[in-house]
Amino acid sequence: MTFRKWFVSIPLNTFKKIFRLRPFPRNFIVLLLALFLAACSAERQDSNALTVWHWMSDREDAFQELAKQYEQETGVKVKFELFAPSEAYAQRVKASAQTNTLPGIYGVLGEKRDFASFIRSGYVEDLTPALEENGLSWKSSFYPQALAVNEFLPGNEYGVAPGIYGAPLDVATIQLVYNKKLYAKAGLDPAAPPKNWDEFIRHCRILNDKGIPCLVSGFGEIWMIDALASNYAMNWMGEDRVFKTYKGELPYTDPDWVRVLSLFKQMTEEKILVDGAVTMVNKTAEQTFANERAAYAFNGSWCVNVYKGMNPSLEYGALLPPVLTDRHPMRIWGGAGSSFVVNHQSPNREAAVRFLKWLTADTQQIYLANQTQNLPSTRGHLDKIAPVLSEFADDIENATHPNIFPVHEKPAVSEAFDKGIQSILIGEKTPEEVAKEVEKLKQKEMRR
Repeated sequence: MTFRKWFVSIPLNTFKKIFRLRPFPRNFIVLLLALFLAACSAERQDSNALTVWHWMSDREDAFQELAKQYEQETGVKVKFELFAPSEAYAQRVKASAQTNTLPGIYGVLGEKRDFASFIRSGYVEDLTPALEENGLSWKSSFYPQALAVNEFLPGNEYGVAPGIYGAPLDVATIQLVYNKKLYAKAGLDPAAPPKNWDEFIRHCRILNDKGIPCLVSGFGEIWMIDALASNYAMNWMGEDRVFKTYKGELPYTDPDWVRVLSLFKQMTEEKILVDGAVTMVNKTAEQTFANERAAYAFNGSWCVNVYKGMNPSLEYGALLPPVLTDRHPMRIWGGAGSSFVVNHQSPNREAAVRFLKWLTADTQQIYLANQTQNLPSTRGHLDKIAPVLSEFADDIENATHPNIFPVHEKPAVSEAFDKGIQSILIGEKTPEEVAKEVEKLKQKEMRR
């Protein structure tokens, strides 16, 4: 008798008696459910097929179609299994790792430290040899920024052997988008969006004079604030000085940091943000822009698919955040949007790698990009995807991401910095006050 058959054969009254016990060990419930899910998964596995777990509900139809194509071409059956939402998927993967019942191909969600723990536990194959064979043919097909998110460099803080452990399916960048119809309505040239901060402020004044709200973003989600603030910090100060601050070698009270914080004060003084943006979640911000109630939005390239569903007739373009200075490049958050890994414990590792090579080949990448409106992770497709997606991809060379920073700010300090910006935006605090408060907390954290 299999575990699943044994499990379901247990009389209901037996479970009722167990769950009435007090005190009841909560961990037992988690373990029982994990074992049941794992047993069910193990029973469903087909040794003659590749199983792929994913959380991307918007790509389910495209994945199923690609699975059919792959079977027709190779005779190998691929089973995509969707588990959504992403939070439930992440828990399922963690539970299955504990019972060694992960499929041949899956994705690891969470921070890089979570990814590292799966690698150290032996659940992720190092793809470096496959990427570098045949003269680096597979590796060179990707944007380096996409691979970097899945790469661990020598001496990394997670204790992971150097290598690339995931194949990116797509990339994402976070930039500005602007409404071309509203631009024309205000008498501005839709083909000439602002390139620097002063132009941006001037354009916003013109828009406001025409009764058109300027900028919307989901600043109620502080990671969006963190993204924009770090963009301008790196543009104004340079990456080295930003990282020196994270190391504790440069204080937040430095005039450069006060200058960055002052941008948000200027946003308030110039009435740049739409009403409510400081507490707005990003989904509401996306609806606001899609409904043409703001000329600009700060958002990621995933918005192309979102806006298509909300307002198919929306006319907009993408651009880098307008620079403060030409001394340093404008760095934007970006990199792999979603990735698949190969289970190192799977007996079908080689077949899994072959499938990922096929999935990330040109034809499949273009198909996925046009079906899901996400940026392909491989290069050379800008003329074969939606024009606005190409505008996002044009700036991928400017992309960076906290997951690949050589040093990271302490979470408590980052949170205080971002919430301090919220305080500036609502007029509660000055940039100087926020800088002092954040530096005080930084020193406290450094002493720990």
